[in-house]
Amino acid sequence: MLNFTLNIPTKIIFGKGEVSRTGEIVKEYGKKVLLVTGRTSTKKTGSLNKVTESLKEAGVDFVVFDQVEPNPRAETVDRGGQIAREEQCDLILALGGGSAMDASKAIATVAVSARPIHEYIRGNKTGLWKELLPIQEALPIITIPTLAATGSEANSNAVITNWEMKEKSGIAGPALFPRTAILDPELTYTVSASYTADGAVDMFTHLYEGYMTGDENANVQDEITEGLMRNAVKYAKTALNHPEDYNARAHLLWTSTLALIGIANAGRGGPFPVHQIEHTLSAHYDISHGRGLAILTPAYFRQIIKKDRPHRLARLGRQVFNITQEDDAAACDATIEALVSWFKDIGTYDTLKNVGVKKEDLKLMAEETIRVSGLGQDSIAATHPLTAEEVLRMYEEVFE
Repeated sequence: MLNFTLNIPTKIIFGKGEVSRTGEIVKEYGKKVLLVTGRTSTKKTGSLNKVTESLKEAGVDFVVFDQVEPNPRAETVDRGGQIAREEQCDLILALGGGSAMDASKAIATVAVSARPIHEYIRGNKTGLWKELLPIQEALPIITIPTLAATGSEANSNAVITNWEMKEKSGIAGPALFPRTAILDPELTYTVSASYTADGAVDMFTHLYEGYMTGDENANVQDEITEGLMRNAVKYAKTALNHPEDYNARAHLLWTSTLALIGIANAGRGGPFPVHQIEHTLSAHYDISHGRGLAILTPAYFRQIIKKDRPHRLARLGRQVFNITQEDDAAACDATIEALVSWFKDIGTYDTLKNVGVKKEDLKLMAEETIRVSGLGQDSIAATHPLTAEEVLRMYEEVFE
């Protein structure tokens, strides 16, 4: 097991109806809040009204910024940061899925620094991110997730897209830890089937990435990871069949948070290459992040993990999908089959062609993956350094 320091400063308030306490919780941190959310869903579901009513009851002044799109754009973040400064907000409140929460962290940064967020994005051509990360100063942040997926509600990371440059990458720093996360599973009842399923794939991928690439002598972390993966697999289907099953929604939401809060990977580490490869896809084609991960994962397992760490893939299959083959090679094949079967069962199995990707763009996207996520190297970190040629082969396998 590797040495590690684990710091989880976010206070987590979890449970049915806890969103009604938003006003009293926010009041502890500030008097005027910028409420950051998406364009339509929180209005349609009534989540936004629940939050604003609670803020009013607590006497908290607020400004609603409801312009966040999926794969949040740098220009949207800059606009939100400017509004926060002009309105003299002293707190950012995020309501929504990963996009709203990631945008909120970036807005909290821009509100203080007045610098364009693109300068902070890891791997951008300016190179300024080397000086600006990790982020040490930002407005306080409170998160209220309405989707179980990214885990952004309680960690210090965010992913932002510069659409004009087709760059999608991360920002991070201690200032981006939310002060409090309000996790009310009832807010996730109205999430569409496709986003519920894509969210389950996202949390599952958060879990298997370090499990496959990190230190192999961290059995405590491995068993935590396996248990969380089993929960993602089990409760995704239940939530799809019974959208208002509180137990299923609660398990998915808590799994999402635990998957990326630092506990599973502490002492194990490991890079997240599939996320980096997918970020290029959604930077160019604006597809759902979880759907992109579902498309890429079978190729990654076949081409990379089966060759580099077959025993890890076999262990995942045995512990998560009840694979019984004793031979690791056979267990690897059975694990991939079981994974694909799960993806098909929850409706996330897909191809790049079907989501609109053009074959002539594959080579460019493979090269862009290395440029943005390689951070100056000619490869990205994985079980071995992955080159643009290897990324291209993955894209080609799942094209159609």
